[in-house]
Amino acid sequence: MIVRSFPPVIDERSVLLVLGSMPGAASLAAHQYYGNPRNHLWPILYALFEDRTPDDDYEARLAFALRHRVALWDAIAACEREGSLDANIKDTVPNDIPGLLRQYPQVRTIVCNGSKSFAEVKRHHGTAPEVTSRTVLRLPSTSPIPTPQYRGLEDRLTAWREILAYTF
Repeated sequence: MIVRSFPPVIDERSVLLVLGSMPGAASLAAHQYYGNPRNHLWPILYALFEDRTPDDDYEARLAFALRHRVALWDAIAACEREGSLDANIKDTVPNDIPGLLRQYPQVRTIVCNGSKSFAEVKRHHGTAPEVTSRTVLRLPSTSPIPTPQYRGLEDRLTAWREILAYTF
């Protein structure tokens, strides 16, 4: 099945661009970034910036991210994938990350949400000056699927604290 990502959520205040790989099935069905209620991205952002639980309303979550200078997009524009696992992604078409960064030059840091996002950015845009002139961080995926190193929210939250150094 061919799946497509969402448009970027970004404005002139954004200094940090969080790039997922491709929204999972629950997010695609809800038409929401990180729409799987078990995904850790929203709890992480809210814990880091305001130490509270995420708003229930999706538009309020987007406004929260933008207010804290965080933009959202995906490394992949379209791909073939059954289910939600990054391991099942095939035949990727990249998003125009260099083009977005030219349009929003104030973005200083790219945060790759997981290994697949990082690999796709490096593969398609690793030599683009719009990418190489910025800090690129590879952080653990906020997926709810446990890994040997990142079992749950607390492990991921500890790793994601690194972004605080790049938001001001």
